[in-house]
Amino acid sequence: MMMSLDRLETQIRSTTILSVRRDGRAAIGGDGQVSFGQTTIKHDARKIRSLADGKVLCGFAGSAADAFALLERFEAKLDQHKDNLRRAAIELAKEWRTDRALRRLESLLIAVSKDTTLMIGGSGDVIEPTDGVIGIGSGGMFAVAAARALLAHTQLPAEKIVEESLRIAADICVYTNHEISVEILR
Repeated sequence: MMMSLDRLETQIRSTTILSVRRDGRAAIGGDGQVSFGQTTIKHDARKIRSLADGKVLCGFAGSAADAFALLERFEAKLDQHKDNLRRAAIELAKEWRTDRALRRLESLLIAVSKDTTLMIGGSGDVIEPTDGVIGIGSGGMFAVAAARALLAHTQLPAEKIVEESLRIAADICVYTNHEISVEILR
């Protein structure tokens, strides 16, 4: 029996991406799990990318092919707007929302520069968290809750908060694993 592409896409789930800011440092991290239905098919996927010659870090959740298409467009927007993260994100979100082909892409991005953290979505969303903490993907809200608690009750640096929060999310969310990668901007 052949499965429709739409049905196939809804069975592929993955990931948890989290970004935290503290003391002038921004960290972003993600787990490595990619699942197909009830089966884990990859444990060590890399979902964080460096853009704009290392000035921007970007993590993605959702369809990998869609995310890579968006990352290419986002990098072009960063080049076009001289690495201005906010401007590039707004232009990508506008294009994503209005372009017929892009509208079908199912992915979310978190982009981090030295002074800005943004979540970019296909419905035209460009969201900057008030507290510097944002998460996306299956375990995103678990990781956000853990990160906020760690920010309030510890002195851990941003990268350790990301790592520990992703571990907590992995203990809760079946679509998140402990193969965690974290990158920082100073």
